[in-house]
Amino acid sequence: MNAYTGFATVYEKFMDNVPYKEWTKYLCGLLKEYNVKEGSLICELGCGTGTVTRLLKKAGFDMIGIDLSEEMLDIARYDHEEESEGILYLNQDMREFELYGTVAAVVSICDCMNYITSEEDLLRVFKLVNNYLDPRGVFIFDMNTIYKYETIIGDRVIAENRDDASLIWENYYDKETQINQYDITIYNKVEFEDGDEEDEETPLFERYEETHLQKGYTVEKIKELLETAGMEFVAVYGALTREEPKEDCERVYFVAREKKQEGKLYTE
Repeated sequence: MNAYTGFATVYEKFMDNVPYKEWTKYLCGLLKEYNVKEGSLICELGCGTGTVTRLLKKAGFDMIGIDLSEEMLDIARYDHEEESEGILYLNQDMREFELYGTVAAVVSICDCMNYITSEEDLLRVFKLVNNYLDPRGVFIFDMNTIYKYETIIGDRVIAENRDDASLIWENYYDKETQINQYDITIYNKVEFEDGDEEDEETPLFERYEETHLQKGYTVEKIKELLETAGMEFVAVYGALTREEPKEDCERVYFVAREKKQEGKLYTE
């Protein structure tokens, strides 16, 4: 079952508590620190409905947004049409993404990299990122930690009910495989077209079901994969800090750079 199909219809509604502005401010600080100037071209992997993409554009960067879900991109393109002017959205799998040239930075926010559940695929993503970065270009991404899966969300049910939609989020974490499975059930109120009759006492809801898989990785494994991909590992921070992650850290940010090498082009 594909992720972010039915969920796309209510994604922004239920993610309205996510601190995207705070995340983007932190991200902009890192970009500035690593010499990515305003006006530079940046690619966001797993851009979803484009919230961070648009905020980075507003901060002065030229933006490309890539996502696997056409439904999420439709919201980015059409529900936010004016704010998205000048942004290139591409419907691509990050494991096989293609750009027309290199970029100053690649970013990925909101644990998108955790959706890559095999080391081989994650290595492939890292190699592609390295291939499309300018010389000494920067790669910044965040990830949920194993601690978060094991302690905070694993084997828990999260439910939220609103007047026009409901969300049930069931989590199952496997410590052996380090895979977290999210079974999501959505009830979304049907919006009737003009002229159609709506029963106000008994509204009609559509039901959607999706299964999402994410994998937890150790910091050491990510460093190893980045270096195997030919990149230079620079730093790992606890979320929204410039400090090394603590044991109870739920989200970490990685910074890596393009490392010049002979025959870098990755075409496999």
